[in-house]
Amino acid sequence: MEWATKEGGAHLATCHEVTKEKFMLQTHALVGDVGGTNARLALCELSSGQISHAKTFAGAEHPSLEAVIRHYLAELDITVSQACIAIACPVQGDWVAMTNHSWEFSISEMRQNLGLEQLHVINDFTAVSMAIPVLSAADRIQIGGEAAQPGKPIAIYGAGTGLGVAHLLPANGQWLSLPGEGGHVDFAANSEEEDAVLQVMRGELGHVSAERFLSGPGLVNLYRGLVKADGREPLPLAPKDITERALADSCIDCRRTLSLFCVLMGRFAGNLALNMGTFGGVYIAGGIVPRFQQFFLSSGFRVAFEDKGRFKAYLESIPVFLITHEGPGLLGAGAYLRQALGYQLG
Repeated sequence: MEWATKEGGAHLATCHEVTKEKFMLQTHALVGDVGGTNARLALCELSSGQISHAKTFAGAEHPSLEAVIRHYLAELDITVSQACIAIACPVQGDWVAMTNHSWEFSISEMRQNLGLEQLHVINDFTAVSMAIPVLSAADRIQIGGEAAQPGKPIAIYGAGTGLGVAHLLPANGQWLSLPGEGGHVDFAANSEEEDAVLQVMRGELGHVSAERFLSGPGLVNLYRGLVKADGREPLPLAPKDITERALADSCIDCRRTLSLFCVLMGRFAGNLALNMGTFGGVYIAGGIVPRFQQFFLSSGFRVAFEDKGRFKAYLESIPVFLITHEGPGLLGAGAYLRQALGYQLG
């Protein structure tokens, strides 16, 4: 393809260069972070990655993701030509069906219906992982270990409506996110107390994955398991009730539940670190832990993280970071799109 220059000459441009130039003419893109409970939408400035005009929508109040996007764009009275939506489910091919919500859609059909030139739909923890290179020091709190080693693998996980997991690798000046469904691996008990809880939940659920304990609903499962293992009947508590009672120290069962939750978060993080030698760090995201941040920081998390027998020394230097940025999913969706357009991330 030839393009005339100001001097009247001509030069050849690759399709990638033309596409990049075309999209860079647009100053903002739509980004989204869609979970089992809420959908957050915002605008991303492509030149800087800055996120603005963020708004949260309750998923139960809207018939589809497309309806939410239309509502958001109409409120702002703007049009966009490209978008990146992070969503809490596997993304394999054109059809997307959420794990913890009824929404499902065709990516190509939604792109066409919304008049978009480009629409990326990625796993929510792919987005969170892509936020890591653009986080500032103020956006995270380190929990033990030494300095993160440049060029080494990174693990990201977090508890919310479910348990999300991803890994991140530096490759040829870019960042490669490795999505997966690590939250659904078998739960591994490592104490008599954990064995007892697992036994109760196996009777109720059959297969017990890590997500069955490390999530909002997982807090309820932990509480029920602890109480029933003691031969008592649990109260009908919601995750919020358990957290509030634990922090107020008004219910010993709830405090035991929250303490065990922190320990299990540590064990799971240690497993992730062993899987890929994540000397670039392990990052904790998700909406659960920030609700009891101080409790978590003073819990048995780090001890459990390093509690791997002969490999304790291997894990001691690996840093763990709690992400404190309010919208890493939105930030990462923007970073993913910007990298796809040729922008260099941090």
